[in-house]
Order: sequence, then C-alpha cells, then structure tokens
Amino acid sequence: MSNKDQEVKSYLPPATLDTISTPPSYGKHHQSGNHSPLVTGSSTVWSRSPFESRANSPAIMQSTPIPPTEMHSHLTKPLGVELNGLSWPSVGTKDRLEESAEEKAKRISEISDAVRTILKCIGEDTDREGLLKTPERYAKALLFFTKGYEENLKDMVNEALFDEDHEEMVIVKDISIFSLCEHHLVPFCGKVSIGYIPNRRVLGLSKLARIAEMFSRRLQVQERLTKQIAVALDEILRPQGVAVLVEAR
Repeated sequence: MSNKDQEVKSYLPPATLDTISTPPSYGKHHQSGNHSPLVTGSSTVWSRSPFESRANSPAIMQSTPIPPTEMHSHLTKPLGVELNGLSWPSVGTKDRLEESAEEKAKRISEISDAVRTILKCIGEDTDREGLLKTPERYAKALLFFTKGYEENLKDMVNEALFDEDHEEMVIVKDISIFSLCEHHLVPFCGKVSIGYIPNRRVLGLSKLARIAEMFSRRLQVQERLTKQIAVALDEILRPQGVAVLVEAR
C-alpha cells in the first residue's frame, strides 16, 4: 500500500446525471431503475430522481432482488442490506454467527497453529517466553479486527430511524476507522466523513460512526469501504443524496 494519504469519494448527489460534468474518457454510465450509476475511476456516483416519492421507496431493510445477469456488473447498484440484516457477508459469516463455544475455541486453535507455523517459517523460536502466547493472542485479535462480517445492520440501526420534517444536509466528520488491507493483511487507519441530504427521514448520528466501523472491521480496500458505507446508508435512509469521504494510510 502507498504511504501517501488517499482520498476516495463515493456520493449520491441530489442532482440528476444531466447536471454532472464528467469528461467522457473517465467512464461511462448505465441506467438501471430509478438510479443512474456513473463510474469514474475509484469514484461511484448515483443520483436519485427528484420525483421518486417515499411512498414508492422500498421499506427499511427490505432488499430489492438483482437479476442474475446484473449481479456482478460494476455498473449496477449492489445489494447493501440483505433480508437478514447482514451486509455483504463473507462465505464463512454464517458459520461464525452460528458456531458454539466449542467451535469458536476450535477456530481460535486453528488460527493459533497457523500463526505458530508462520513464526517458525520466518526463523523465530516459538518456545521463547515472548512468543509463547502470541499465536493465541493474534488469533483472538484477528477475529476482533474482522468482527464486522458478523454484525447485523438491522439490529445496529434498531429504533434510531426517525421521520423528521428535515431536508438540510447532515454531516458527521472525522470518524476514526481501523481496518486490514486484504492484499497484505496489514493495518490501515484513517478518518471517514459522512454527509447526506435527508428525505424527511434521519438516522441517529452515533449510528453513522457504527456503520463506518462495521464495514472497516473486515478485510478491505478503501474504494470498497467507501462504496459500502454509501450504499448501506442509501438503502436505509432513501435520502436525496449521500456523500462519503475516506482519508487513510
């Protein structure tokens, strides 16, 4: 990973695509339903039609099926919240959620054995005092650093969603995040700033920070992290627009 600060923006402006000025060489757009995604490098833009009424919007936490032909398209809006409240779960998320105490202990033991093997491969003495408990400590830390896979967005939002006669921008700046780069399994940290224009529906401010943490506590890349936060908030709030800025190193 680069040592330089990186800024990745993912936003859903209240304007339509006709008002967005983007050089044609930067990307192309594809229209699907009431959203018009525009992919420009590492930025993703969606605009909501100003005529889309709340009455016709999907209810909170109810997902809209995506046709199989569009499931893996980078130009199609992904499904951010599944019916069970999970968001982009990994293939082993269900096993982690449903495992017993004995199964969890076995998982920790298997990770510890793998860490012990790594230590031996780099020439370390796993029997010396400073490393005796390191494999188990690391195993528990790794499960904590990736706990975002197991967290349920529906339970997280809970009763913090309110109908309010408010359409002014809401901004929460400099939310601290810590994550693991999926390419090297090394940590990166930084700040997330989130802003959205409500469509007469607001979310408790503390929940914005918790959503950012949930998606960061996974194996991540900054571009995906930014997009997942934006898509989840869009599906929860159905706002006029949402913006997410990640600055990390």
